[in-house]
Amino acid sequence: MKKLLAIAAASVAATPALAHHPLAGQPMETFAHGLLSGIGHPVLGFDHAFFVIAMGVAALFTAGRYTAPAGYIAAMLTGCGLMYAGVGMPMAEVMIALSLLVVGAVVLSGRALGAGTAVALFAAFGLFHGSAFGGSIAAQEGGVNAGVLTGYLIGLGVIQYAIAIAAGWVAERMLGAREASAVNARLVGAMVAGVGVFLTLETVEGPLVALIAG
Repeated sequence: MKKLLAIAAASVAATPALAHHPLAGQPMETFAHGLLSGIGHPVLGFDHAFFVIAMGVAALFTAGRYTAPAGYIAAMLTGCGLMYAGVGMPMAEVMIALSLLVVGAVVLSGRALGAGTAVALFAAFGLFHGSAFGGSIAAQEGGVNAGVLTGYLIGLGVIQYAIAIAAGWVAERMLGAREASAVNARLVGAMVAGVGVFLTLETVEGPLVALIAG
């Protein structure tokens, strides 16, 4: 648990530049660039990574261990595509922070979600995570070609699905969590929910201060 908390603290302290520039800020020009960027964003972006980990643990205790994360992937790719087309989700950063808080709290509660509820919840948040991912390519000057976009979407989908399934496997096989009420699973939920609280407060701090000052 100490290692998990250390990782969480280090991740929260990571700079935005590290979290959003897997190619060191270089433009994406080839399929390989898109693929590497798609793989790197969810790994280096700790907010996305923590959500996917919590989702994988939550999915472990549903009847849709493998299908529920797929619902997230489908919605995430849809949100990414919409953003690339110029249709962004409102308050995406706030919703991403809330996604960690909500799914982390679900795991912390020790109660299993129904398969349908899990898919709906993961997919709803997936649209906002995807919108954030789409901003990386939508903002690139001159846009990206079809090869870059294809590689980016493949990278995003494959790595996040792999992380979710791996998180469930680790929780079950290495942490011994075979039911939602298992202590080790709930500790993972507590860690992710704590990061979610921090991010939510950080995200709303600016608007709240401006509202009070105004």
